[in-house]
Amino acid sequence: MVNGSCLCGKVQYQISGAVGDIVHCHCQSCRKAHAAAFSSVASVSDNDFLLTSEIPLSEFESSPGKFRYFCSHCGTQIYAKRVDTEHIILRLGSLDDDLDAKEKQHIWVSQKASWYSINGDLPEIQEFK
Repeated sequence: MVNGSCLCGKVQYQISGAVGDIVHCHCQSCRKAHAAAFSSVASVSDNDFLLTSEIPLSEFESSPGKFRYFCSHCGTQIYAKRVDTEHIILRLGSLDDDLDAKEKQHIWVSQKASWYSINGDLPEIQEFK
């Protein structure tokens, strides 16, 4: 079981199954939404993700068919969800526990912040479908 929560602690969740490979997204919407150079994410099956707190999440459609879910009190992004998928895109900064997952790649490097340099051996994908 992997646990996570928002900054203020009003949103809490549990993951009962596998967490996918870690991807670092450099797209402009992730950079803006997280106020950071990139967002580290991984996929989790809808059936393996459970919100355990009573507070409902707020949502924002950041691009057509993609919704970001976040705490309405502190603003922490918890996950994103594309319509017609069976998984969420978990925002790894909200984790409370360590993961048994591996970094896979950097995506949307074509939109990377100019003030940040990627260092390391992970593949760098210019765009991502």
